[in-house]
Amino acid sequence: MTSLLKKVQTLIQANLHAMVDSALKANSLAVFDQYVREVEDNLENLEDAVATVGGELKTLRRKKADLDQRAAELDRNIDIFLREGKEDLALAAQSKLNSVNRLAENYEEMLDRQEAEFQNLKDSRLKLEAKLTTVKQEREELQALLDLARSKELTAKTIKSLDDLMGAGDDDISRVAEGIRARLDKASARSEMLSGSLDSQMDEVLEKSMLEAQLAER
Repeated sequence: MTSLLKKVQTLIQANLHAMVDSALKANSLAVFDQYVREVEDNLENLEDAVATVGGELKTLRRKKADLDQRAAELDRNIDIFLREGKEDLALAAQSKLNSVNRLAENYEEMLDRQEAEFQNLKDSRLKLEAKLTTVKQEREELQALLDLARSKELTAKTIKSLDDLMGAGDDDISRVAEGIRARLDKASARSEMLSGSLDSQMDEVLEKSMLEAQLAER
């Protein structure tokens, strides 16, 4: 799961400015197409992970509810035994109740971890879907820009970046290039904000995983 989240984080943090410049230098959108394929593959993996963790979460909730019900039943039985003066039965029931309560506490901790992981996976999926939408939109704009540049007989040798196109001396090309640059700046700022949130969530999950491993070694 951690490996998947790291891949997703890398894709979310992908530098769109660099992708655009790379596509312009190569006079090809292959870099965009490769990115889209990688995102779609990881989105599929994320959806599987969300379904798996979500299923496990439902199972934990059901087991925790069963334990709570069992604890309540034992607690009532203890009161009945005490009222009837059957202390030996009350002691036995109290011992069972203690065991059930300890198990319920363990399930509560597992639920907290599972819910955090479930939310993290869902958040990651939403962020990656948003990045994919942005990249697909910019790919279409860039395709139109390359077609326009070719129609204006600008050669690949003169096109190395958006800056080159904005300074090409053609108003139509400059306007399209400036529009792409503005959207890239906005998308980059949004990506930095989202990846910062994802970083903190990943750190929390990794820290919990390390603590659990340390406890398991005791």
